[in-house]
Amino acid sequence: MNSITIQGVTLKAQPVHRQNQVLTLDALEFVAKLHRATAERRQELLQARRTRRADIAGGQDPRFLRETEHIRNDPSWRVAPPAPGLEDRRVEITGPVDKKMTINALNSGAKVWLADMEDSSTPTWRNVIKGQLNLTDALERRIDFTSPEGKEYKLRPAGELPTIVVRPRGWHLPEKHMLIDGAPIAGGIVDFGLFFFHNARRLLAQGKGPYFYLPKIENHLEARLWNDIFILAQDLLGIPQGTIRATVLIETITAAFEMEEILYELRDHASGLNAGRWDYIFSLIKNFRTRGPRFVLPDRGQVTMTAPFMRAYTEQLVRACHKRGAMAIGGPAAFVPSRRDAAVNADAFLKTRTDKLREADDGFDGSWVAHPDLVPVCREVFDSILGEKPNQLDRTREDVTPDDRALIDVAATQGTITEQGIRNNIEVGIRYLESWLRGNGAVTIHNLMEDAATAEISRSQLWQWIYARAITDHGEIITHHWIEELLDEEFARLERFDGDRFEDARDIFEEVTLARDFPSFLTLPAYARYLTEAREKATAEEVALA
Repeated sequence: MNSITIQGVTLKAQPVHRQNQVLTLDALEFVAKLHRATAERRQELLQARRTRRADIAGGQDPRFLRETEHIRNDPSWRVAPPAPGLEDRRVEITGPVDKKMTINALNSGAKVWLADMEDSSTPTWRNVIKGQLNLTDALERRIDFTSPEGKEYKLRPAGELPTIVVRPRGWHLPEKHMLIDGAPIAGGIVDFGLFFFHNARRLLAQGKGPYFYLPKIENHLEARLWNDIFILAQDLLGIPQGTIRATVLIETITAAFEMEEILYELRDHASGLNAGRWDYIFSLIKNFRTRGPRFVLPDRGQVTMTAPFMRAYTEQLVRACHKRGAMAIGGPAAFVPSRRDAAVNADAFLKTRTDKLREADDGFDGSWVAHPDLVPVCREVFDSILGEKPNQLDRTREDVTPDDRALIDVAATQGTITEQGIRNNIEVGIRYLESWLRGNGAVTIHNLMEDAATAEISRSQLWQWIYARAITDHGEIITHHWIEELLDEEFARLERFDGDRFEDARDIFEEVTLARDFPSFLTLPAYARYLTEAREKATAEEVALA
């Protein structure tokens, strides 16, 4: 392990090829300024998350905030108008920023590429740096790729490429390979800061701008922190205020109660909100996991977007967005087509089309897909609703009444808990973690593209079912001992290979599923113990409380 300190910034990782093009002295100074201006507030906000989770666990249901009622009731304010390249978002493709995915996403025919440095990207130092290089190389059109089979990947003409929207890591994730004044910097500031510093002017010269997706935000004060970072970043580079645009993922249950307030805090930089399914359900379970049967969900495969609490969430999101002139973007279609099973594909395409039609009918302006083959499916559906219009901002959904009780009406969800659902959570959770530990955070499992949210909901459901002593459709009580037995059986079925990380993956999965304490994010212990080159022993606060 190498360690070098430059102007208070310490790098603690083995250098990556071309790293010096990313970590220039000016770029490090820029990132350090962002960190020093916000580090204390970030820690205060993380502590506020812990306090609110404790309040909810103690029986305090979230409600719409009284102290921000004036913002919700003020009809006069709007977010900034759509920025160049973001007027039409009818189909967005999401995926990590490795070289192959970068080219495939940009060639997919989508309107937007969510360039993901978060849940579908394992935050190894190599991935962090290579991701930055790939994005800059793509903007400079000097990126290409040849597969081991000899297939060549090159970019289409510039006019055919989608708008790039970068998703940095969430507030809770540290970057332990970069210390500032001896403390790890926030991973999100590394991702945002390096991309913005190197590419903001380049994007403006190309007629677009630096655009971002903001993950895991839990309340409007966290959105305010991002807005202050945007203001500072633009000032430091001498770029006009309002150049940055941000779309916020409403993927935590607490954020759903503050959607208009989040837009208000970011209003000069806001582009829209997105309805992310698995993380949202994971957040609900995390916050209400000890609150008894009222908040126990069936198998995750049975929790669809038509469940009453999910309908309330998506319809209220569209209403909040369009009331304020912001885009509403639907959730992901995760299906990965099979080259060998046409029947599976036909069924999956039908389900995808039905899902996207529901979103378009509800007023969403666009939606996500995880595979290029689904781009035409999504585009066809939104074309049929939008016609020549770029979006549905004119559909204000005044027929939807904001209802904070409906957002947590989990008990109305239909479905059962099955042994197969338990086994599937175990298998998929371990398979995903094994791949994540090898540096791949976007994993195809059973023809679905999975990211960290899949493992999170898998393990959180198991933890909650054990705690609640939930009962399966065959009358079996779910116990710690039974889950251990099923885990042994599912682990024994996994096909092993040289260099696999299944033993480590099992250790992590057992810890975050069967331990008495519930780590708020499984990526925290996984990152601290298995990915950081320093291999520091993770502290209890980093692992369990962040």
